[in-house]
Amino acid sequence: MSGRAPSSTKRAAQTFIVFMGVVALFGDMTYEGARGLVGPYLALLGASATAVGFAAGLGEFLGYGLRLVTGWVGDRTRAYWPLVIAGYSLNLVAVPGLALVGSWQAAVGLLLLERIGKAIRSPARSTLVSYAANEAGVGKSFGIEEALDQIGAVSGPLLTAAAIWFVRGEPATTGYRVAFAVLLLPVLLNLAFVLGARARFPRPDLLERAKAEDPARFGGLFRWYVVGAMLLALGFSDWALVAYHASRTGLLGAGSVPVLYAGAMAVDALGALGFGVLFDRHGLVVLAVTTAVSAAFAPLVFLAPSAPWLLLGALSWAIGMGAQDSIFKAAIARLVPKAERARAYGVFFALFGLAWWLGSTLMGWLYGRSMTALVAFSVLAQLAAVPVLLVVGVRIRALTGGAR
Repeated sequence: MSGRAPSSTKRAAQTFIVFMGVVALFGDMTYEGARGLVGPYLALLGASATAVGFAAGLGEFLGYGLRLVTGWVGDRTRAYWPLVIAGYSLNLVAVPGLALVGSWQAAVGLLLLERIGKAIRSPARSTLVSYAANEAGVGKSFGIEEALDQIGAVSGPLLTAAAIWFVRGEPATTGYRVAFAVLLLPVLLNLAFVLGARARFPRPDLLERAKAEDPARFGGLFRWYVVGAMLLALGFSDWALVAYHASRTGLLGAGSVPVLYAGAMAVDALGALGFGVLFDRHGLVVLAVTTAVSAAFAPLVFLAPSAPWLLLGALSWAIGMGAQDSIFKAAIARLVPKAERARAYGVFFALFGLAWWLGSTLMGWLYGRSMTALVAFSVLAQLAAVPVLLVVGVRIRALTGGAR
């Protein structure tokens, strides 16, 4: 591919982005279809709010924390495709297996296995995509990939909602078990497409042409960027706690919770694409602004007197997710040199996941003690990230002479 003309290389890069977006579509259809039900399902199996918050946070910590290892392995071995395939393969057991468990502890074990699979594949996958993204525009490319990803995130909850509706009238756990079982279909489609992508693009690294400017000089800014992201993660609740609250308070019925999550993922998809394009034009200021917006989700959700307020809170939450999904990876692709990128993704998301786990656990603990304290912690932690992200964004633009 290195001998291609620039326009041909760009077309190949764009094709690869779309191909990997379809892979992500079926991957997220699997995971998000399960994620939208996890909170209420664990509650039905006997888990407390603290257990739900702890399990959700631990899952995110494993999904992010293990990337320290898998990112290093990726850069050390350059075995990016085997890592991607192995990570997705774990979904064959983890997600449909939820239909067979008899206790909330076993369900948590499978959820953690799914997150481990994500840890195995994510640094390698993001690195492969970054090669094409640097050729086609990082914000736009990661935005397109995340938009396709979120189509799956919408489709998955709708699929599980339809399964629950189909078996309505049965014991509540039966509907959930059927919903988890039907997710075997997107698991198989996901594996088929990732193997197809591997066959068509065995060397995605050849899509990224050498740049005259070495981004290694931004190392200090990368560290501050991680600090800003960790503050954001501390206050950004996992959806499992949001769904738990909606179900426990009776603001939404069991069948409506995955539909609400599907709507949130639809907003996430549009946001990822739009915010990715804006990132290419304006840099990290976009993430700072959306973080200020997403900080409103906690009071809207957890102090909601009625369903419309809960819906508005879910919208705020989804806006934050959309920005994070596209900008986090795009910024790393811009800040870190090619040979060290998998490790950078690993370090970034490991520390982000640690902060997410600590924040989710604390918010789960606060849930049964003081809703006001939960909301205050969430809002203040997210707002603390805003000035850090703004300063990093300004410094990047200064070092590049205002270039995108």
